[in-house]
Order: sequence, then structure tokens, then C-alpha cells
Amino acid sequence: MVEFVRTRLGFFPDAQQTGVLESTASQGILNCSRQWGKSTVSAAKALYRAFSVPGCLVLVASPGERQSAEWMRKARDMALRLGFGLRGDGDNKISLLLPNGSRIVGLPGMDGTVRGFSSVSLLLIDEAARVEDSMYKALRPMLAVSDGDVWLMSTPYGRRGFFYEAWEHGGAEWFRVHGPATDCTRISRAFLEKERGVMGALAFRQEYLGEFVDSGTSLFERGLVEAALDESVVPLSFE
Repeated sequence: MVEFVRTRLGFFPDAQQTGVLESTASQGILNCSRQWGKSTVSAAKALYRAFSVPGCLVLVASPGERQSAEWMRKARDMALRLGFGLRGDGDNKISLLLPNGSRIVGLPGMDGTVRGFSSVSLLLIDEAARVEDSMYKALRPMLAVSDGDVWLMSTPYGRRGFFYEAWEHGGAEWFRVHGPATDCTRISRAFLEKERGVMGALAFRQEYLGEFVDSGTSLFERGLVEAALDESVVPLSFE
């Protein structure tokens, strides 16, 4: 896949992005800094799937239609390098139909409007930390018949929601990639120091270091509560 991405799509991934492209995991999660390249690497992964598996369906979901359209723009720009004409699938506003019959479809951010798809080969959820849990639950059954893959990409947005739960408690079946900005050679140290001063510590840790931070509105931090839980304790019964 990496050779295809470099020579046919014109995208030259770094070491971590190469690991994402080479992974054959059925469930993957990217917890990465802003501007790490989450959308770009996932677009490359989607195009390879669509190109190499004729007639397959790739879905990309996001918090809203605008984000899905921006993601699709990246995919379309890459696909133009493949040398064939591009068009939509005729049914969906944000879509790409390849000559082999494969489709890539971008979805809006409302669970009531995404139902109806089936046999999905690859499901991508961009900015997953900001997608509602109800939408995630509506999307996952679309993988059942095809036994398709799902990849979540986002920077954190607090200790809540399916993105946080998959990262912290999802178990070994998730392939995880943590990409803080401090490890990204495309983002300068000088820029990060300026951002740290402007944004403040909590926002900086979330947006650039990939940390799940509490909002500060709760009496107890979620991490403290989780650390205090002991599953070996049997609750009292008063029956």
C-alpha cells in the first residue's frame, strides 16, 4: 500500500503514517495532534481500499457535512493522480465513484440521515471525539455483513464518548496510534511554544499533545474516579 500511495497518489507518509497505512487491523484509532495529517492518511487508506477492492463501499463520517466535504476534497485531489475521470455516485451529495464500481461516500453528522447503507468495507470517522455516540451506534451495524473495518481519527475532546472509551478501555483489539505535535517534524518547536502561551495548559495538552483532559467543571476528575473503582468489591444487598 505504501508504494501505491507514494507513486500513484503523490503522498509521502512519515514513519507513523506509514504504520497506519501498513496496518491490517480491523479496528484502528488515531489519537493525534491537530495538523498531524489524520485526514490525509485516512484518505490515502480509503483510496487504496476503493482502488484495490472493486465494487466496495467506503464511508467517512464526521461531526458535520462541511467536515465530510473537506475530507472528500483531499481524497478527490489524490484520486485525480490516478488518471481517470471522477464523478459522484449519483445518489449522495458527497461521494466519489471509481471506474471499478467502488464508492467513497461522505456522511453528515446526524444519525437519522446516515442509515440505509450496508456491506461497508471500510468505515472512517473523522474528528471522532466530536461525533455523537448515537451516530457511532447507528454506523457500526453497517459493517456486519461485510465484516468491514473501522478507523477512528481525532484529537481528544474530554474524557467522554466512544472515542475516549475505545482509546482507554477498548482492549487489545484496537490498533492505537498516539501522535503528539512534539513528535511531528512538520510542526516547529517555536510554533508550539507560542501556542502553549496563547492557548493555556489544558487546551494545549488536548489539541497538541493528545491528552484527554477534564473540563474542570466536575467535582472530581474522571481519572480519579476510575482509579478508585475496584471490581472485586461485592456491593451490599439489603434484600
